[in-house]
Amino acid sequence: MQVLSPTALDELNLKSKKLRRDIVTMLHQAGSGHPGGSLSVLDILVVLYYKVMRIDPENFQDPERDRFVLSKGHACPALYAVLADRGFFPSEHLSTLRKLGSCLQGHPDMRKTPGIEMSTGSLGQGLSAANGMALAAGLENSDRRVYVIMGDGETQEGQIWEAAMTSSHYRLDNLTAFLDANELQIDGWCKDVKGLEPLAEKWKAFGWHVLEVDGHDYAALLEAVQKAHSVKGLPTIIIAHTVKGKGVSFMENQADWHGKAPGKDDFEKALAELTD
Repeated sequence: MQVLSPTALDELNLKSKKLRRDIVTMLHQAGSGHPGGSLSVLDILVVLYYKVMRIDPENFQDPERDRFVLSKGHACPALYAVLADRGFFPSEHLSTLRKLGSCLQGHPDMRKTPGIEMSTGSLGQGLSAANGMALAAGLENSDRRVYVIMGDGETQEGQIWEAAMTSSHYRLDNLTAFLDANELQIDGWCKDVKGLEPLAEKWKAFGWHVLEVDGHDYAALLEAVQKAHSVKGLPTIIIAHTVKGKGVSFMENQADWHGKAPGKDDFEKALAELTD
């Protein structure tokens, strides 16, 4: 089992801080977008893209690559920041987010952006797509793995639970799902909009192997993924408890920052907090 050394943990912390600066910068430049969920989901992406997934930016269409689906597509600034840093496209493109003609749309578009496996944005659909990818890998006797990230507010949608039944019915043990459980959605606390608890018990009842971790703890996230890889005959969901707006104090746990880009003053304050 891979274990992160203190040096590796420091490197991931520095990487995440740099990527958070990229996120708030591109959102400020775009004048629109979704900072809260982008910042909450980033550390999961960092573990996947820097420590787990079998991918090659120089050959991003390798048939044996692992697949990733960002079902909560509005958090794509986090994914764009990671893909640029990994070399899928020039980092200069980040400043074109949501601009006419840009390859970086307001939601992921597999036709325009290198490294995007599935166009998402209409919430609730990503797990279904990931199921198809996992089924295809099985039919091809491939050992590639499929990862998907959903939002907790997103799981209020019925298609998620239809897809969850499909995952367990077909025993998709090459599929690992993450739930970005930051407890907030655009209209406020998830528990007030439509309660989700008991989350773990619901997924277990749908035939999933369930793990729960701190979604900002790199070592815990990596360990959970490695445990998921060892599970046979069941799909695994990792319920990652996160903080909406993580890393920017005035955005943390604030529903107002679900879909509001930082203006000049807030941008400068955010960068100051994220600068070493």
